[in-house]
Amino acid sequence: MKRFIILAMAILLAIPTIYAKKKKDIDRFPDGTEIPEWFRETSAVNIDSLGTKYILTEHGIFANGRVQTQEIQALIDHAAENGGGVIVIPRGTYISGGLQFKQNTHLHLEEGATLMGSDFIGDYPLGKTRIEGETCTYFGALINADKLDGFTISGKGTIDGNGLKYHQQFWLRRKWNPKCTNKDEQRPRLVYISNCKNVQLENVKLQNSAFWTTHIYNSENVKLLNLSIYSLAKPNHSKGPSTDAIDLDVVKNVLVKGCFMSVNDDAIAMKGGKGPWADDPTKSEGNGKNENIIIEDCVYGFCHGCLTLGSESIYNHNILLRRIQVDKATRLLWLKMRPDTPQQYEYVTVENITGNVDQFIFIQPWKQFFDLKDRKDPPMSYSDHITMRNCQMEVGTFFNVRKQDDQYKLSNFHFENLDLKVTKNAAFPKEYVDGFVVKNIKIETVD
Repeated sequence: MKRFIILAMAILLAIPTIYAKKKKDIDRFPDGTEIPEWFRETSAVNIDSLGTKYILTEHGIFANGRVQTQEIQALIDHAAENGGGVIVIPRGTYISGGLQFKQNTHLHLEEGATLMGSDFIGDYPLGKTRIEGETCTYFGALINADKLDGFTISGKGTIDGNGLKYHQQFWLRRKWNPKCTNKDEQRPRLVYISNCKNVQLENVKLQNSAFWTTHIYNSENVKLLNLSIYSLAKPNHSKGPSTDAIDLDVVKNVLVKGCFMSVNDDAIAMKGGKGPWADDPTKSEGNGKNENIIIEDCVYGFCHGCLTLGSESIYNHNILLRRIQVDKATRLLWLKMRPDTPQQYEYVTVENITGNVDQFIFIQPWKQFFDLKDRKDPPMSYSDHITMRNCQMEVGTFFNVRKQDDQYKLSNFHFENLDLKVTKNAAFPKEYVDGFVVKNIKIETVD
């Protein structure tokens, strides 16, 4: 009996330790809330469970070099009218303008298959859409999905935006008019997902977009898995302007995992609205916040920003970038502080990063197309609870941050376990941030 009592007491004493360990091991968002199991479930799309397979060649659509928007759209409509199914792109190159997927229809690209966008903007219908932080009339994307539940894109094939001509025209226009905007030179996006839930894009190659590559708007529960996203970064006359890999615009619960991204703009950019009244629903349409975003186990090639908040963004909460390899990116974390827009970026964590980058953290006012409109008092913005830890990298400038107390406030930054070789500037004036915690930082200045 005495031995039993001693054993029972030992078990009881061990319970708090076991519980504490389990509690510590729980995966958490930057604000401390537990990350749901949904973020760990990454099963592949099973197209056999999605209904009838509509293979293009079995419906009179062949890789013949013609633009076949109407034929492919008719097949999507036929599938939707008959209970749904999977539009299958077989081996070969099929050219199309803007396609609109319907409820219970899906897209699958077989290995060796390419769905290529038309290089004539007239093949992309005009309609109400979301672009550059505004709800407006603009051209649709090559792949469009709106108000769908359960939409998927899968396979080992390629979606190619055929963007070269658009890029060349953009740079010619910019040479003629340096102040022209992205929308002035009319270009389609590659994939636009809006007002959807339970979306999964996996494995396919997304390349050569004329404009933004993957734009997710007002959607929730979206997974982007093992994608390869690429656009040309040089030479100057044909590099892809504003070909962001992934734009997240008023979204909740997004997982980006196992992707390769190398584009001539930001790899992942948080959008959500812009303008002096962007946070007022009575004066701005369709704006909102991004929350619960995880980007993990990805590989980055060249890009302007690995993780960029802004320039059209008003509120971001729980953004986690982790276990990333970077090669030749310009900025690891970029907070674009737009002086004509009220912004709040909070609980952002960047951790377990390896490779090289020119700017480790970059925070500056962003004044492109600055416009206060009728507002007399410039709105104040905030960046709070920004954590960067467990990074071993070669960088150019460590802390490229401008103090601008009349425009934005920086608070509660936490830098920990950083092992950096810096070639340009290793300084980081902690007085720029209200509440700057620094632990175990090793910075070696090298040639």
